[in-house]
Amino acid sequence: MRNLIVKFLRNSISNEELETLSTWIKEEENEAVFKEYIETHCLTNNQISPSDASEIEKKLLLKIAEHNNSLRKNIFQKYSKYAAAAAIIVFGLVYFFKQDPLNTPKETTPIIVNTPIKPGTDKATLTLGDGSMVVLEKGNTYQGQYASSNGEEIVYEAGEQKPTEIVYNYLTIPRGGEYYMVLADGTRVWLNSETQLKYPENFIEGETREVELVYGEAYFDVSPSTDHKGSKFKVFNKSQEVEVLGTAFNIKAYQDEVNIYTTLVEGKVVVDNGISKQNLIPNQQSNLDIEKNSINVTVVDVEAEISWKNGVFSFIDKPLKDIMKVVSRWYDVDVVFENKELESIQFMGTIGKDQSIEEVLSIMKSTSINNYKINNKTVILR
Repeated sequence: MRNLIVKFLRNSISNEELETLSTWIKEEENEAVFKEYIETHCLTNNQISPSDASEIEKKLLLKIAEHNNSLRKNIFQKYSKYAAAAAIIVFGLVYFFKQDPLNTPKETTPIIVNTPIKPGTDKATLTLGDGSMVVLEKGNTYQGQYASSNGEEIVYEAGEQKPTEIVYNYLTIPRGGEYYMVLADGTRVWLNSETQLKYPENFIEGETREVELVYGEAYFDVSPSTDHKGSKFKVFNKSQEVEVLGTAFNIKAYQDEVNIYTTLVEGKVVVDNGISKQNLIPNQQSNLDIEKNSINVTVVDVEAEISWKNGVFSFIDKPLKDIMKVVSRWYDVDVVFENKELESIQFMGTIGKDQSIEEVLSIMKSTSINNYKINNKTVILR
């Protein structure tokens, strides 16, 4: 139910889920739990007054009671003040639920030494076909034969002359970075921290459009094959191939992980590991175990899986070890678990990507971490 409340606050809850939440909240004791959740776990600072909090509760409860999908949108717009407040709750704060078997007493003051740690930002390195490199970041513009960048994104345009051979570029995103790009066929790609994509400057008309996710995580919104004389679109990496006709999906394939996750948002894809093929439908995720070379398909919360491209990291029953991998990449820090038992504690919650690392760690400290230390670019959890 906590998961449904989080989705409700994001305005991403489905009709079926809203019906479930509506039925649950009709019980008097559950309504009290709902209100306590809003007050205790969301309103964790003084940005929203108690009177505003009470009004938010009323409007949220009204919204649940009137659970028609179109009416939901009208209500959210009508009560924009409270919609904005809900947005502050979800995107402006950090909040977690946890399952804490340790119950350790909390020390009082974390230790922070030297270098301030900042959240990630838009930055990348472009490697051209001749091997030359261009730094892309805010304040630096770039104009090439086929591509231009304002420092925060790079856009490719198909050349007037049709290419007869493919020239590849690489876009490399460092730790503490992210970037948005548009390929020459109009496909839009969001690249997460510590990611590298290999792609052609131009696609050859009539041939399959192929790119390679060398490592990392990327979200693809593919230009449909109907706009390109039926040519398919494929994403490769060393362990799998994903074939699409025109769709939106996310691939997570980091070098320090033994699993590759492909999440389908809309359309249809086929995941092929060389041994078997799996067809995915929306809201399904394939998990390729690289060591076993086996594929498992499950239904997932797509909004949580792709939230990183919309300015937040969303976790549903994720162990702290996995969460800190995300934190490590985004804030460009190393994480050391002084207390190894902390690695398996599970959390559910949302981190705003513009939050300081101290805010993130402070909320975790209030739940299960005994204390933490930041020494330059290393975070030590105790």
